[in-house]
Amino acid sequence: MTPPPAPAATGKRRPGEAALAALGLAAPADDPADASPHRFPDGGSWRTEIPSCEGPETLAVVLEEAARLDLPIHRISQGSGVWMLTDGEITEMAGACAERGIELCLFTGPRGSWDIGASTRTDSGGSGLRARGHDALAGCVEDALRAASLGVRCLLVADEGVLWSLHRLREQGLLPADTTFKVSALVGPVNPAAYAVHERLGADSVNVPSDLTLAHLTEIRRVSGAPMDLYIEAPDDLGGYVRMYEAAELIRRGAPLYLKFGLSRAPGFYPYGAHMKDTMLASARERVRRGRLVLDLLARHGADAGMSPLGSRLPGPLHRFPVTDRTVTDLPVDLPDAAPAVMTSPLKD
Repeated sequence: MTPPPAPAATGKRRPGEAALAALGLAAPADDPADASPHRFPDGGSWRTEIPSCEGPETLAVVLEEAARLDLPIHRISQGSGVWMLTDGEITEMAGACAERGIELCLFTGPRGSWDIGASTRTDSGGSGLRARGHDALAGCVEDALRAASLGVRCLLVADEGVLWSLHRLREQGLLPADTTFKVSALVGPVNPAAYAVHERLGADSVNVPSDLTLAHLTEIRRVSGAPMDLYIEAPDDLGGYVRMYEAAELIRRGAPLYLKFGLSRAPGFYPYGAHMKDTMLASARERVRRGRLVLDLLARHGADAGMSPLGSRLPGPLHRFPVTDRTVTDLPVDLPDAAPAVMTSPLKD
């Protein structure tokens, strides 16, 4: 039997396209109106992220496995929180990532699922992972200031009030001007208006739920160019979706896009501790391997062009709500010395 003709070496194609076309089942042509017009400031359409890297030991495994499998990494993120790491651990992680031009992103503060409030444990989920009350908000701010003083320049948030507060601190120069804020998948917006609001509150990348359709991504891109984070494979507590074969189309619709390589059929790790070490390290290796599978698939489809240069991290100009109050009050006197003089957004590479 003569095999179907090989696809062209360049340009995006869909999985199985040539074989299905031979059966008269070719997919409809892409609609140019569906493609995102936006890019990262370096011209790239996609970057990579390894999530759930909970400490120096896990980070070392991720970096070793990424080198072995030749997986390019732009960002590494952690989910347990700044408060679950010592100063020494944060400094070690920040240094290891800086040596390789990788952005390190740490989660801020207490959130609803670890709080005493019972509503998050009801069927409705209550207020979700948001920061409950002034003290939880203050904990998130404390985490942000501490992490920044130790060299961390990307912070994960799961609350709109925390996001707006941290953005205002960045505008005031109390957080370094090149700090970026990443909205967690646990509170990610699911419609264009909500996505645009998160951008205006200070988000530099927004993690959308992994079950959004391709049409949803196009709708979002018609109102916002803020970088999007999306699990190509999602953890079970986020649905366990595996969207590897959609990777090329997700990039086409969602650019600028962070491809997040999570892991389904694996236990949750937050908050992480040494009692979970063996499973965590094995999962870390497998997340890197999953990333390699996705990039290999893109290469086979001729759709691997457009990756941002390694070491790039800033989002470029974004739309913000105006910050009209120029006086910071109710902050501790002993702010970290690491914050530079005021530099207003938008951030630029």
